[in-house]
Amino acid sequence: MTTPRFPVLEFPEMLYGHTEDIIREVRTQGQSWAREYLETGAFSLPRRMLPVPPGELLVMDPVGHFDVNLRPRWQVHLFINVFMSLSDGVAKEERQRMEESFEAFCLSTPWGALFQSVSQSPPESAERMARRLAALLRFWDVLQAPRYAFWAFQWRDCSLEELMDYLYRKTLEAWCPGGPASVREHLALTVERMARATREECMEAVLRFIPVLLELKHDLKHREVLSDPDFLREHLAALPSKDFERCSSAYLYAVSGLLADWDGELERQ
Repeated sequence: MTTPRFPVLEFPEMLYGHTEDIIREVRTQGQSWAREYLETGAFSLPRRMLPVPPGELLVMDPVGHFDVNLRPRWQVHLFINVFMSLSDGVAKEERQRMEESFEAFCLSTPWGALFQSVSQSPPESAERMARRLAALLRFWDVLQAPRYAFWAFQWRDCSLEELMDYLYRKTLEAWCPGGPASVREHLALTVERMARATREECMEAVLRFIPVLLELKHDLKHREVLSDPDFLREHLAALPSKDFERCSSAYLYAVSGLLADWDGELERQ
């Protein structure tokens, strides 16, 4: 009987170790990528890669595991430090194009797709989130092999399915109500809808998401007004394109910021 062989998962070596060492290595790599972009307009994989064995723990946020400073760990969340040096020497008018190119490069790798899907880095437009989640789905099989440490699961590790369920299920329900029980299938259906959504379709998803969000946020002072569908529809429709784009994915952090802004405006009236 032949034993099934699975693709080998490799991550950049710089993401493994103690916190201070990883931060230093990631910033150095960011400087290297900045120079490469200025010379070639592209990015290449880090030279040193390491295999990630099945069952290995990947720390996905700063409080995802209590012993990250006591022993070497894969600390994927520290990849965010690359942005401290990525724009070194890049002209201001070129930075947006460079950042978009860098994100596309990241999404072509399993580690980059994972980081972009978990980091909640803005903007969180429907179009951009669809690209990030589509990349995650492309690498889903190989990314199922590790285990994940994330603050919401306290002192236990979790599977990729559990992590994505926690991060995205409410958004998936806003886009595809009553979708599949499998978060992978629900993601695939949502990505398809997000990628081709009109502004009106995005608005409907946001309107379905807000009542769910209001159940979670207890610090808003004008909950009754913020629960009024007419108020919400009117204010969403009035948002400039760039502001609407930021919340068009119906993602938790983007819509939370929008409600907080409206709550503040109501308080000042």
